[in-house]
Amino acid sequence: MARPIKRRKIEVKVKCDDFLPVMPICLDTLFLEKDELEALRLKDLMALDQKKAAGAMGISQPTFHRILLRARRKVSEAIVEAKELKIKA
Repeated sequence: MARPIKRRKIEVKVKCDDFLPVMPICLDTLFLEKDELEALRLKDLMALDQKKAAGAMGISQPTFHRILLRARRKVSEAIVEAKELKIKA
């Protein structure tokens, strides 16, 4: 049985909720969860180490790592394969 999802602290303010390539030939849309956006913000934008970033979100470091990997994969896939990227509300 899987553990229940722990509530996460998310402080990011979304200014734009989607990314669309210049040439809209999108075959697919990817959805970035708010916790994935927050993980990217803390780790890549604010340059926090994973332990501090996980603490800021109120989750364990391994959970933070998994969220960050999912987020980076989605962003990379959207850029490389010209897919639309939307942030879930």
